[in-house]
Amino acid sequence: EVEIIFEAMGCTEENKTVLGTYVLREEANVWWKNVKLRIGIEGVVIVWEIFKREFLRKYFPADVKNKKVIEFMELKQGNLSVTEY
Repeated sequence: EVEIIFEAMGCTEENKTVLGTYVLREEANVWWKNVKLRIGIEGVVIVWEIFKREFLRKYFPADVKNKKVIEFMELKQGNLSVTEY
């Protein structure tokens, strides 16, 4: 959803990260400050793709995502699985 807004606004790569991180709150904001210290080089902009990679790694790890996919595929609607429905 955020990326759709970026596209509509015509955001540059630099602005995407600035605007995207602006909405972070509490623990996520602390996390981002630490990431900037770890991967940022002074004067070098951290582009959106790097932010997104780090964010997804932290908050949506692959093992959790895979478990959710399996959970979704095992959902039932009446007597039908999601795939059958």
